[in-house]
Formats: sequence, C-alpha cells, structure tokens
Amino acid sequence: MLIINCANRGNPSGGPRDTTPPEITKSEPKNYSTNFNNNEIKIYFDEYIKIKDVQRQLIISPPMDPKPVITPLGGASKRITIKILDTLSPNTTYAFNFGNSIVDNNEENPYPYFRYVFSTGSTLDSLTVKGTIIDAELRKPDNFVSVMLYEVDSTFNDSVVYNKLPRYITNTLDSTTVFSVENMKPGKYMMVAINDKNQDNKFQPQSDKIAFSDTFIDVPTDSTAFFTLKLFNEELTPKIIRPRLLSGEKIGFGFQGNYNDMSINILSEVPDDYEYRITKDQKTDTLNYWYKPRLENTDSLIFNVSNKKGYSEDFTIRISEQKRDTLALKAEPTGTIKFYETFKIYASTPLSKIDEEKIKILDKDSLNVAFSATLDSLENSYAIHFEKSEENKYAIQILPEAFTDFFNDTNDSLYFNLNTKSYSDYGNARVTLQNAVYPVIVQFVDEKGEVKYEKFSEKSEPLDFRNMESGDYFLRVIYDSNKNKKFDTGNYLEKRQPERISYAKEIVEIRAFWDQVVDFTLE
Repeated sequence: MLIINCANRGNPSGGPRDTTPPEITKSEPKNYSTNFNNNEIKIYFDEYIKIKDVQRQLIISPPMDPKPVITPLGGASKRITIKILDTLSPNTTYAFNFGNSIVDNNEENPYPYFRYVFSTGSTLDSLTVKGTIIDAELRKPDNFVSVMLYEVDSTFNDSVVYNKLPRYITNTLDSTTVFSVENMKPGKYMMVAINDKNQDNKFQPQSDKIAFSDTFIDVPTDSTAFFTLKLFNEELTPKIIRPRLLSGEKIGFGFQGNYNDMSINILSEVPDDYEYRITKDQKTDTLNYWYKPRLENTDSLIFNVSNKKGYSEDFTIRISEQKRDTLALKAEPTGTIKFYETFKIYASTPLSKIDEEKIKILDKDSLNVAFSATLDSLENSYAIHFEKSEENKYAIQILPEAFTDFFNDTNDSLYFNLNTKSYSDYGNARVTLQNAVYPVIVQFVDEKGEVKYEKFSEKSEPLDFRNMESGDYFLRVIYDSNKNKKFDTGNYLEKRQPERISYAKEIVEIRAFWDQVVDFTLE
C-alpha cells in the first residue's frame, strides 16, 4: 500500500485521429460497365459517408437534362444512390466526376476524384484531351472552371455555347488549373472554358468569363497535345437596361457595355426653352438624364438611345412629380494627397458655371498657390491642378456661389484641408524590359489585380516610377497591339483573343526612401 500513488485526473485522448478516407466495397452496376440500361446506380462504402458541395464538385459528362437525383444530400449513409431521369443516348460513354465531394462522416476525409463511368454501347470510349487554364488579366484563374467540348457536326454553329449543352465537360475544381477531358470518342470538337457562375453549362456574358481554342480539336490526333485556354471577360454589347424616373427631372438610363458614344434624344414634343444634361453616375452603370423645365400635364416621355455601332432603341418612360435633387459637393482625396494625385470636386447635380475667382488655395505659410482647373461634364467633376511640395499643408477655400448647377442652385462656403508627406516616405522603381515588343503598358498591381501605377512606352527605355507607396506589388506588361494605350479584352463570336499580359515571377517590394531597379525579361 505504501507504493500506491494517487490517480491523476484527466481527459481520455480518444486515440489517434482518423485520416483514412472511405473505400468503395461495391457498385451496382459495376463501374466501367458496358451495355448500360439502368436508371439507378448504387455505390457502397465501408463506412458512413456524406456528400459536400455536390453542386460545384459533381461534373457529369455528357451533361444530363434533367439532372439526376443524388442521395444522400443532407445526412450520412453507407451508400450513394444516383437516379437517372434523362433519356440516355445510345452508344455513348457517360462519366460522373465527384471531385472531392465524397467524405467520411466523422473527420471528412475525402475519397478523392472518384469517377463512375459506363457506356450505353458495347465499348467504353477511352480518348483524352488535356490542358491548363490561365487568366488573361489575373495571375491566377478562378476556381471551378468548366472545360467544355462541342461536337463539330452538320448542326454545329458558334452559338452552341449560349443555348446547348456540350458533348463533354470537365472541371478544374479548386486545387489545380490543369484539366483532363476523358472517355472521349474520336471526332472533331470545339473547346471552350467557362467560369460557370450559375452552373447551367451555358455561357452568360453578363457574369461568366470565357476562353476558347483558336482551332478545332481533332481526337485522337490532338490527344497528345497540351492546350492552354485563356479566360477573359467580354466587353458586353452596348445597350440600355431598365430606364426609369429617379427623382424630379432626372431619368436614369442603366446600361451595359461601352457608354462613351451613346446618344440620348427625346422624341416627345417639348417647349422651346427645354434643356438637358447627361452625366455618368459615380457608383452605378447609369447615365443620368437631367432636363428642365418641369413638364406639366405630361405622364410619359419617349426617348431614342443609339450609338455609332448600330444600336438604336426607343423607350417610353413614365413621368410623375417628384422632389428634385439638390446641389451637394464632395471632394477627393481628403486628408493626405499624393504628389501625382489631382484634387477633384464632384457634384450631385450637373455643374453649369464655375467662378474661379471664388476659389483659393493657401499653403501652410498662407501663401496663394496658383492652380488651373478643368470641368468634366460627363463625370460631373471639377479637377483642380496645382503644384505640390513635400511636407506642406493646403487649405482650399470655396466661397458661396462659386458653383452653379443646371437648376441654378449654388453652393455655400466650403473648406478642404490637404497635406503632403515627405519624398522620403515613398519609394522609387526603375523598370527595364528585355525582349519586349513595343508598344507596351507597364503596370504595378496589387494582389487583386488593381492597377496602382502605370506607364506607356513605345520604345526600349528605362521606365521610372516615382513616389510609390510602400508595399508588395506585382509587375506586369500588356502588349498593346492596337496602340490604344489600354488593355483590350477578347470576343468569342469574333474569335478574338485578349491582348497578352506577362507577369514578372517575383514580387516587387517597394520600401520608403529606397530606389529599386527591376529587370524584367519577357518570354
């Protein structure tokens, strides 16, 4: 009894964590069956499993319509049941690609990339096409990109991506950009990739990115090739969407695509003193149409909207008496202004007259600062340009009636205070390019691909980026093939690929009071 110790209190360990994925014990009918004529498939496991994220993970090739019913979806079971509702095509190989959706019930260890394959004919198709997905603008493409192949036969046309299901389909899932389309039969195919947002296996230009192969794919001739598909957002076809009265004498014309050359013309009879202005809404894809005077005894107005590319559409808009927007001014930036930034004043109603004699800029020594200004009537902004020095403070004074809007409203007194940092608070970078094909656009972007600094170049020369904020940046070069000084995306129907973008492999670290030299050799 003298050598007996007291027991220590504690919690049972429960043993080692389960890391073993579930295993299939049998399938009815067997996997890779031929002469398949069932409408139900049962797959049995050695432990309780559940299905996760099946809407994204499960890819059926060729697609079925209606889709089969998969159980269990809300609980655990030792069996997966697939009830086929579609009429199966003869002599066709079907594949159910479950991705990583099958996991065990306790630790969610996945049964990775399980495929159930069967043929309604006497043989299984076994040909394969492989490739990878890249993004036209971003360093990494989206997850869950669908790769689709359409059979090129007597009924084929380019519009199949909008209204028909593909012959074969696969998915990059969430862990890799490489794809493999398997169990194909010999033939000629068109290959596209879509980040299918609503998962209907069809291209929706408003929401989906698309990529396409420049040539048709011949199987089995191209089975040994490795294809690269470049995803891009199409520029939408310009058109007006749901125009409506927003407030008194203000009609909003929602739009998609390029709005720059759109013309809005009133077709209704209006008085001789009728006037209008058009401004672009700062936050939404809307052109605001302002008019005066108020049209009494009018319950609707008819407009025609057109552009130089042949778009033309008439709209009837109901008019009612509503409160009119009042003039309000806001400024950007506020607080600290960078040396390259322009101070802008935005108005809530169209600006029509500006009295620059009532605008004054004083520095920290109360000395007048010379400035010039420009009015952007479509943006409805007033840009004030002045030379900025380091570690200075600027007081911008705007006296009453400096701004007059379209409805003859004026502003009250306004004061804005700005300051600049020291040059030593910023970093500099010199970029030299090797093997570049000019002209190019050189950009520093952040993790999300947002452009922070940019320069255009038409010849081989060092490019100096000055007064950059500290941080990590990604350097990229746009090959500006049409010399319009902007990135041009692709177009599926026009069979036009987006302009090429190359990213430097290493992150560029910009530090305060530091000059960085970046040599970028383009492949």
